Order: sequence, then structure tokens, then C-alpha cells
Amino acid sequence: MDNIKRIVLTGGPCAGKTTALVRIIEHFSNLGFKVFTVPEVPTMYSQGGWSYLTPNRDLYYEGELAILRTQLALEDSFMRLAETCTKPTFVVCDRGTMDISAYIAPEMWDDLCSKCGTTTNELRARYDAVLHLVSAADGAEQYYTTATNSTRYEQADEQGLQLARDLDKKVNRAWTGHPHLRVINNHNDFDTKLRRVLKEISNVIGIPQPIEEERKYLVEVTGSLPESIDSEITQTYLVADPDCEIRLRRRSWHGETVNVHKTKKRISATEVLETERQVSNALYESLLQQADPYRATIRKTRRSFIWRGQYFELDTYHEPVDNLVILETKGIAEQESVNFPPFLRIVKEVTGDKDYYNYNIALRR
Repeated sequence: MDNIKRIVLTGGPCAGKTTALVRIIEHFSNLGFKVFTVPEVPTMYSQGGWSYLTPNRDLYYEGELAILRTQLALEDSFMRLAETCTKPTFVVCDRGTMDISAYIAPEMWDDLCSKCGTTTNELRARYDAVLHLVSAADGAEQYYTTATNSTRYEQADEQGLQLARDLDKKVNRAWTGHPHLRVINNHNDFDTKLRRVLKEISNVIGIPQPIEEERKYLVEVTGSLPESIDSEITQTYLVADPDCEIRLRRRSWHGETVNVHKTKKRISATEVLETERQVSNALYESLLQQADPYRATIRKTRRSFIWRGQYFELDTYHEPVDNLVILETKGIAEQESVNFPPFLRIVKEVTGDKDYYNYNIALRR
């Protein structure tokens, strides 16, 4: 089969990946899909006797190299299996190659990539989507446990919880720049978290989804933000048919750049179909020729962060407007309350206010 999707399920310790994998297989099998799952490779090596805590540096290095090589080989093998299927199929990886980089020094990671004949950008591009499940250590501490993973070193005390939170952020940072990175929050109940996973996978494999509004707020920054991932975004809207919105976005951070072409098509009053693809710099420049003449290019700084188990994006606009700062929640269920950070003052909620849609902010006045 053509266009088989490869999806990564990742996150910090005790994020719920194991349970999510079971639900994914059950849900999409009932919809007629064949779901292949690539097992978590570092756990295989830990259970086999290798430990990343070993004082033997040569053993540590060879173990990390073996993990990366095995991850690449396993994923490729499962993709070949998927290609033989006659019904719709996709592959879910229990962690992906970039997870390895979160646990080692950058110079070692570059060396491992070189040994495997690849690069960080090539490894990110292997996957169609990355779903990052936030660790229970951040905002759902009462559910954090080591009982479900005998190889987990982050214990359920305050020191272990902080270590788990730090690892969660390192994993998130490792995948930053992927065009379809989605952070799955902790919720009041775990079922809501799992439903968000199923929704995001449905989007990736082309199943139309109900139209949902993320909550948005006009805010003022009154204090220092926690550790965040900061990027510069340039967003251009292209000429499109009615009921269709085409967006071309360039995101830059720490010397890296990713270009994403996104199409959002309304197929009914209540459903929308979204597709995203990463494009090269050359294609990006070419597509700019199709820019909508009635809409200006948006330029803004985005600061992404997790606060008490919830994921936020804080956008500061520079063009075509300035002095506009919007906080957007990501994946917080409708019935849940927002854990507003103390370093922000909420001016007013603008959820559903079309004046604050990027598509309308871009309108030339």
C-alpha cells in the first residue's frame, strides 16, 4: 500500500504510552485498520542487561549505538510488513529515534548519527506525526508510579518526580521542529487523554474530525516564563478555493528551520479535514508566489511550554499588528479548567472571536 503513516508515541516517564497503545490497536482495528506497533527499543536493551547508568563509557556508547541501529532496522522492517497489507494500515512506534538524543550529550548524538549515516533532520522526517504524552509527574503526580516499568529509574519521590519532569521536557525539545508534533496533556481523567490520542491519529490518517476550538486569551506577561521552546514564525496564506484555507508556515529556532504546508478543508458544518506536509526551502519559496494578495504575512514569536501538566503556546505578534499577545491552550478538554500560569495576566478570553483568528489578523486593512 502507498502512503503508509509512521507515528511516534513518546513522552516522559509514566505518561501512559503502554495503555495508549492498547487503546489505539483496539479502536482502529474496529474501524478496519491493521495497526503495527514497533516495541520500545531502549527497554529491550535494559531488560537484556545493558544499563545507561553503567560507569563503563565504552559499554555505554556501544549500547546507545546499538539502540539507534536497532530502532532504525525495526522501524524499516515493520514498514515493509505494512506494505504487504491489502487493507488500510499504519505503524506506531513506541518511542522513536529522536528520543535517544534526549538522554545523551549532543556531541555523542551527532557521532551516533554519523555512524548510522544519517542526521537529526533526516530522522525527524522519517515520521508523519509525533504524539508527546506529558508525564504524570507534571500535573498528575497522584498517578505517577514505577510499578508499570521495572527498568524506570525515576522514583515516585520528589527528586524522582523532578527528574521525570526534566526528562519530559528534554524529550519534547528533541522533537521540536517536527511539523506534526502534538503534545497530549494530562487531564482530570485518563480517558480524556486517550481520546485526544485517538483524535490526533485520526487526523493523520485522514479521518474527518469534529470542529473544535482551542481556548484563546489576550494576556500580558507579568513575570518570567519557565523553560520554554522559543521560535520565530512567518505565516503566509495562499490563494485557495472557498471553504478551504491553505497556510504556509516557516518556523525557525536555534539555527534550524522547518517549512510546513497545511490545508484545512471544511467538509460539512461540523467537520473539517486537515492535512500537513513538510516542504523544502526551494518549494517554500516557489509556493510564496501563490500568496493571497488580500492577506499580509504574519510574523510572531512563539514560546511553547508545559505548566502543571497542560501545554500552552504564547504568541507575540510583530506584523501585521504589534502589541498583541495571545495565549492558546492545546488539548485541554472542554469541561476542564485551565491552569493559568501566575506569570501571565488574563485580559480577556477571545475563544471563537474571529477577529483574533490568524486568518483574519492577516487581512489587509
